[in-house]
Amino acid sequence: MNNVSTISLFFLSGLNETSRNHRSALFFLSLTCYCITVLVNVALILIIILDNQLHEPMYILLCAFCINALYGTAGFYPKFLWDLLSPVHVISYSGCFLQAQVLYSFACSDLSILALMAYDRYLAICRPLKYHSVMSVQSAIKLPCFFWLTSFFIVAVNIFLTSRLRLCSPYINRPFCVNWSIVSLACFPNETFSIGIVANITIIIYIFHGVFIVWSYMYIIKRCIKSIENRAKFMQTCFPHLISLSTFIVTIMIDIINNRLSSRDLPETLQNFIAMEFLVIPPLMNPLIYGYKLTKIRCRIIDVLTFHFK
Repeated sequence: MNNVSTISLFFLSGLNETSRNHRSALFFLSLTCYCITVLVNVALILIIILDNQLHEPMYILLCAFCINALYGTAGFYPKFLWDLLSPVHVISYSGCFLQAQVLYSFACSDLSILALMAYDRYLAICRPLKYHSVMSVQSAIKLPCFFWLTSFFIVAVNIFLTSRLRLCSPYINRPFCVNWSIVSLACFPNETFSIGIVANITIIIYIFHGVFIVWSYMYIIKRCIKSIENRAKFMQTCFPHLISLSTFIVTIMIDIINNRLSSRDLPETLQNFIAMEFLVIPPLMNPLIYGYKLTKIRCRIIDVLTFHFK
């Protein structure tokens, strides 16, 4: 059949120019980052689950945010760490599509959860009388699950269309699999037309997520200017969201630009860093930012560290 690829393995050439010595150093650095990422996210999840005082919508959404970070990093770090120790960097055909599915659905879900967080803060600050009727604990549990499943399905459609392409090369010029890198291997560019349409629709859907977040914070900032109490609430609960959002958007946009308009003149190390930063920086930094800035979580962390957890 013409639409079925005969490729059974992909060769990941993103680390080809990295020397043995540099790979060893990068392995220990990456392993340290992964361990810290898992530690801080699991710690925040357990603190929120075990402390009844934190069973509020804002903290439940934060818990979902951390769970999604563990999901995304699990799709990246283990294979990347294995490749740093291996002389040959290969991944199975199905494994490559699975990794692309995990990484893309992680990124899309992250933006969806950030949108929910923005809406939660909008209700809490701008519509406090309606807050508990709209954003209940049950809603805070169901909505992230719904948006995660929606993101997973949207990405799965993109991956399915890509899997039907006939590919003429097994070489991916990246340290991990992403959908656009696989599409670029298509034998016949005209076959990618429908994939491009679906990909652009997907991008538009998540651009609307971003617009919704900006709209929410415009109203929040407008409301907070008029009230010292709301201003303090904004700095305590919204400021970490804005840092997380800014970090996520910057890392994703840099990766998209590099992925679509990548220059061969850039050093491989820089290209790899640009490609990996959305998988490394936000999952590591977000729990640290929230743990430091949100008073209730910071107090519980101090209690744990001083062995007075109640």
